[in-house]
Amino acid sequence: MSQEPAARVLYLTHRVPYPPDKGDRIRTYHLLRQMVTRGRVWLGCLADEPVPPESLTALNNLCERVAVIPVGRASRWGRAAWSLATGASLSEGLFASNGLTRVLKQWAAETKFDTVVASSSALVPYLRIPALAGTPAVVDLIDVDSQKWLDFAAVSRAPKNWLYRLEAARVRKTERAIAGFARAESVVSRAEANVYDSFTHAGAATVATNGVDLDYFAPAQCETQLACAFVGALDYLPNEDAAIWFARDVWPAIREKFPAAEFRIIGRKPTPTVQALSAIPGISVVGQVPDVRPFVASAAAVVVPLRLARGVQNKVLEAMAMAKAVVAAPPALAALGTENGVHLLSASTPQEWVRAVTALFTDAPLRRSLSGAARQYVEQHHHWEQCLQPLLAAIFPPA
Repeated sequence: MSQEPAARVLYLTHRVPYPPDKGDRIRTYHLLRQMVTRGRVWLGCLADEPVPPESLTALNNLCERVAVIPVGRASRWGRAAWSLATGASLSEGLFASNGLTRVLKQWAAETKFDTVVASSSALVPYLRIPALAGTPAVVDLIDVDSQKWLDFAAVSRAPKNWLYRLEAARVRKTERAIAGFARAESVVSRAEANVYDSFTHAGAATVATNGVDLDYFAPAQCETQLACAFVGALDYLPNEDAAIWFARDVWPAIREKFPAAEFRIIGRKPTPTVQALSAIPGISVVGQVPDVRPFVASAAAVVVPLRLARGVQNKVLEAMAMAKAVVAAPPALAALGTENGVHLLSASTPQEWVRAVTALFTDAPLRRSLSGAARQYVEQHHHWEQCLQPLLAAIFPPA
């Protein structure tokens, strides 16, 4: 009996999906890994920073073809402004590239793709080029970005709040249109799906949550130090806001109770405001490190004080996978099924945060209980292959 030919998938990502060291790259890399076990994948992606040779090697080993198209930082903001002025979103302009369009036209002339997959709503214009007309499309929205911009507007001052609201309206128009032409649209949680369905139609969004690399983020045996660790890209508004709020509104009271305690802020590209937090006693702005695991493993508490959060927070899953005691704000947990006091602790007000961190600093049995339950939770609910199955079923539908 002859074997069915492998499905041919065109995968478009707005950033190079390797190394999987930050939010969007983690999901796109693991989706790519799963897709190549089911079909043949052509990868087209944009790059706004230098791409190491080892990244290209890793991707070429997975894919049939790989095209990485550089986008200059200055020129892309010019395209973004033009996009906004002509009625589209800033996001679409930021990820617009004539170079990627040319590659897609060439590939489509050479290969008939069974499916084209886009990693965000910002890449939707590529799905509409004539060369891909008639190719079934799947859009991995991940989060409902229009709602994110509305969240940003709510905590920002003029003129940023005006710009954020405008961007929200433009992005929502695109998100709504996707439901009219795509085979499937996916998001990372039921909460995000409910938002998307609210302005499209019931059942429009497929839920495919995030997983965590359980082998890489494994429990480590090391001495626990009187420290809180926060991990995140520090030029991203929600992470910047979280670090600043915790440092100014929570940390002084913790430091008063525990004079030797440290708050370690780990992540790439700390803004000047974040860097300035190192002047507060006990705070260390570590910045970017090759491996966050030693900093997470040694801390008595991993804190996730996000006041602005959409979707699944990888930083929470990674800390739980390492069997760490976590304290998180409710917005960081909205997409998870964790139970406060069982798998982790949740805190909202500064007083609640101080009580939670104090408990983890002083109660070793509590830390052990939470850490064991945390690891068990992610093992049961956040294995990548299991999490991505609904999205993979849309990309590779039964014959």
